Amino acid sequence: MPVNTKTELVGAKDAIRSLNKIEPGLRKQFAAQASDIAAPAIREAQARYQRIGVPLSGMTRAWSQNGRKLFPYNVAKAVRNVKIKLEGDRRRTAVILIEQRDAATAIFETAGRKDQNSLGDALGPLRPNHTRVLGPSLFAHRNDVQREMERAVLQVIDRVNRELA
Repeated sequence: MPVNTKTELVGAKDAIRSLNKIEPGLRKQFAAQASDIAAPAIREAQARYQRIGVPLSGMTRAWSQNGRKLFPYNVAKAVRNVKIKLEGDRRRTAVILIEQRDAATAIFETAGRKDQNSLGDALGPLRPNHTRVLGPSLFAHRNDVQREMERAVLQVIDRVNRELA
């Protein structure tokens, strides 16, 4: 049974974007706080990458497509590139993201998610809009991360409203 959680705090994106206007360095401070809050989910994802190792032996070979280097897959890079990102773009809906920054690992995470393909079939079934490691890692710690993240964002909104009022 798929579980989706969407929390929407009105004004969060604008408040986070306004942090540097109030005081230089506040956005960095909030990013560090968000990283600390998301740390259990990030550690869980890193541990799962280490447990899985290299999913398919062919993924360790170099592979480029249209001049863009996609592989080799490296466990150390997979672990190192799980990051939190603050997104301030007005066109995006998500503000705080946990993402995989390594191309090969991102391909491993999502292969076969949208359309059935041979790599996705070899890696195992994957339901639409799910990932292999990041999603389950975040859902394992969802309640704690969500509660603390909401609290931190509300504090930011409060501070921005006080400073700009």
